[in-house]
Order: sequence, then structure tokens, then C-alpha cells
Amino acid sequence: MAAIHGLEMKVENVGGDVEGALEEEEKMREDGEGEDPFKSKKVHRIVSKWMLPENARRTYLERANCLPPPVFIISISLAELAVFIYYAVWKPYKQWITLDTGILESPFIYNPMKREEAWRFISYMLVHAGIQHILGNLVMQLVLGIPLEMVHKGLRVGLVYLAGVIAGSLASSVFDPLRYLVGASGGVYALMGGYFMNVLVNFREMIPAFGIVRLLIIILIIASDMGFALYRRFFVPANGSLVSFAAHIAGAFAGMSIGYTVFSCFDKTLLKDPRFWVAIAAYLACVLFAVFFNIFLSPAN
Repeated sequence: MAAIHGLEMKVENVGGDVEGALEEEEKMREDGEGEDPFKSKKVHRIVSKWMLPENARRTYLERANCLPPPVFIISISLAELAVFIYYAVWKPYKQWITLDTGILESPFIYNPMKREEAWRFISYMLVHAGIQHILGNLVMQLVLGIPLEMVHKGLRVGLVYLAGVIAGSLASSVFDPLRYLVGASGGVYALMGGYFMNVLVNFREMIPAFGIVRLLIIILIIASDMGFALYRRFFVPANGSLVSFAAHIAGAFAGMSIGYTVFSCFDKTLLKDPRFWVAIAAYLACVLFAVFFNIFLSPAN
């Protein structure tokens, strides 16, 4: 009996040690000890509260990591900054303050008279109309795009961003067909539109106080950026060049349709969500109409 009792004591001790080790490991996970700084749970908790409704946060935190890091947003931001610096510093176009006629010769800008150069429908996002223009876009896409990419990864964020860029140029070619187009606002507005819809739909679950702040910040940024775009379009000096603002609106609509669907499918297979295919079908229908318009009906012809 004594031997049996001793065996039971050893089993209990082993069980206690295992439980203690598990509790210590769990505590280390919660405190972020023994982890790579980029995988800090504290950072991921903050990101999850801003980017996800409550019912999806646990899934995100269980598999949260920064591998791969937010490469898409950082890369596209660096490319836009490099192109801006090239035209601002190495080209004598006085590009620091406002759009100058010299920038209109860029092979990247959307030029309604050169629509056969199809890359311009995307590459226009690399060229900006001045320091205030590029700073606004870079700040917004980095502040919003990096946490979005941490949660949804680069493929999904890139899909939404480029959908907004293409929608912006095509909408400009239809609704403002004789105007030039510059800037990444279509892509930035697509990210904002997708995020805005997620906050709006999941308002109660994404902490109401923070939700109100988020909506107010988005509205303030949109109002200031749209004000600058409208100034460039309607109140530019006589010796300046009018630039379309349609990309802002089209990018926002792309974000509120495709972006909302993509960002709301965090823990689901995107290709199995019927909402995604409905949004893609509507988007492609608009694209086909814009292509038909540009070929046969555009005043720029």
C-alpha cells in the first residue's frame, strides 16, 4: 500500500509540474516574453481591436505573425516616393508645391490623349501633384495599410488597392474624359472604403467609442483630400493644368464593394464567399463598360 501511495504522489507531482509549465508558458505568451518583437501579442491585440470585430480577434491572435511583413504597402509607398523625388529633385519641374506642366510629359501619368498606352491606367498612381498630395496619400496608406496587411496579408490588400487604382482611372476616363490624372488616391480610397464599411457594419463589436473616433478621422481625411482634389480640378490658376478627381469617388466605391467583402472574410475562404463573386462581377461589368466607352464613345477620341 505504501508503494502504491508513493506512486500516486509521484504522479500528482508530475501532473503538477506539467500544469505549472503550461501555466508559465501561457503567461509568457500573454506577456510577449521569449518572442520576436515583431510577433508581440500586445501589438497584435491593438491591431485586432482596430481592424477586426470581436468574434474574429481570437482567431487572428492564435495565428498572428509578421511573416510575411507588410511588403506590399511599404513597397508601393517607396515606389511612389522615389518617383516623386525624381520629378521634384532631378527634374526641374518645381514639383514641390503644385502640379507643373513639365510633369504632364511623364510616361506614368494618365494622359487622355495616350490611352492606347494601357499601363498609364495603373502607373498614374506613382505620380503626384505636389508635396501635400503625396504626403497625404503616403500617411494614409501607411497608417491604415500596414495594420490591414498585418491582418489580411499582402495579396488581399494588394487586390483591393489595385482595384481602386484601376477603377479610378477608368472612372476618370468616362466621367472626366479630357482631364489628366495623377496620384494614388484611388487605391488609398479603396482601403478607406473597405475599412469604413467594416467599421460601419460591425460598429457595436469594434468598440463604439473607438468606432466613432475612427469614423470621424476617416471623414476628416476624406474631406481634406477631396477639398484639395476639387481645388486642383476647378480652382487651379489659369497657367496650371486641370486634374480629374473622379478617382477618389471610384476608388471609394471599389473599396466599399470589393474591399468590404475581402476585409470581412478574415477567417473564411474568400473564393467560397458568394458576396466576393457578386462584387467581382459588378466590378468587371463596370470595367467592360469603361473599355467600350474609351474605344467607341470617348470625346478624347
